[in-house]
Amino acid sequence: MEPLVAFIGWLNGVVWGPAMLALILGTGLYLQFSLGFIPLRRIVTGFRLLGASRDVGSNEGDISPFNALMTSLAATVGTGNIAGVGTAVFLGGPGALFWMWCTALVGMATKYAEAVCAVRFRRTDEHGHYVGGPMYYIRDGLSARWAWLAPTFAIFGALAGFGIGNTVQANSVAAVVEATFGITPLATGLVTMALVAIVLIGGVKRIGSVAGRLVPLMAASYVGAGLLVLIMQAERVPEAIGLILRHAFTPAAAGGGFAGATVWMAVRFGVARGVFSNEAGLGSAPIAHAAAAARSEVDQGLIAMLGTFIDTLILCTITGLVIVTSGAWTGGETGAALTSQAFDQALAPLVPGGGSILVAVSLVLFAFTTILGWSFYGEKCVQYLFGVGSIRQFRILWVAVIPVGACADLGTIWLLADTLNALMAIPNLIALLLLSPLIARLTREYFEG
Repeated sequence: MEPLVAFIGWLNGVVWGPAMLALILGTGLYLQFSLGFIPLRRIVTGFRLLGASRDVGSNEGDISPFNALMTSLAATVGTGNIAGVGTAVFLGGPGALFWMWCTALVGMATKYAEAVCAVRFRRTDEHGHYVGGPMYYIRDGLSARWAWLAPTFAIFGALAGFGIGNTVQANSVAAVVEATFGITPLATGLVTMALVAIVLIGGVKRIGSVAGRLVPLMAASYVGAGLLVLIMQAERVPEAIGLILRHAFTPAAAGGGFAGATVWMAVRFGVARGVFSNEAGLGSAPIAHAAAAARSEVDQGLIAMLGTFIDTLILCTITGLVIVTSGAWTGGETGAALTSQAFDQALAPLVPGGGSILVAVSLVLFAFTTILGWSFYGEKCVQYLFGVGSIRQFRILWVAVIPVGACADLGTIWLLADTLNALMAIPNLIALLLLSPLIARLTREYFEG
């Protein structure tokens, strides 16, 4: 086992090296420029379209554009918003949050482009359901010499799902439930497995329906609690923002239980955890948006980019600011435990122990919806490789792995998930760069019309 872990660690260092970070940030920045910064200038338009998109209407698609975004958010709003931010700050210092913001700002263009391509090149399968995503816009949008990238993405996407979307989520849930309520990881894993199985029976429509109800409620509750903490610690917020901006470009010195962090560590873990959280560039979200009953590719792109805005610039920012304002980031804790400690310290005068319960319940709900959203992504990757007949076997395996992940080693799982994220992102980012002229033309025609 140790040689395998060592190999994964080596591979992780390679795929998350300077070249990968440049590819992720560079692709998003290039798309922002080529689109005239429309993903940033049209945020209000995106929210207006979202508010009017709760019904399928007469447009072709399986789920409403609103539920497509909620399915996408179900997959992205997960442990990355709680444990991922805590890990980024622990390893990279407060400056990591700045690089998470940068990832989100350029990632909005990436997410927009992904959804535009997904709707443009989507197809219907033999059951009449809409399917799409990177494997389809690579296969049908690029020349034959790039065709090998399509199955490459599907393979890494299917494998990554068992990391980022399944075992990491189950493991984080089991750990926080055991720490807060004393329930064994196996019991938590089995209950989670049963609940996921009930939802998966209904396919994408039931996933979209559950996500459409649960995601807005849990996100609003977490944001409300986070804002309450920041209001209670309002005098510390300017100092926290100063720390974030300063340590984005200067090393963070060791202190207390904090081991210190270089600027490179802030960049690396900020970008890596940012991508883990909002998934911009991974190619996962367009699989959900391909099923939307959208009026046009650009409409769905404007709605899709809101996922990155909500996930990172709102949820992750609130988590990060709570951690930094509390001072808990220097105490030596990491992951969800750090976030829990930060909320506990702030809410102790109102509800002793309330922070731990808040983080535990939020993480359970976030992780549960992530498992649902990523089950759909993995299912479509497997369907692309092996056909519709493989869906049932995939769902059985997906459900069976949940209790295994709940009882496994967290460090190895996070490392593997990070590595697989990068491997699935590479084919997708290459495709977006090659398809950028088409994306720009569709966008220009839409707004000129």
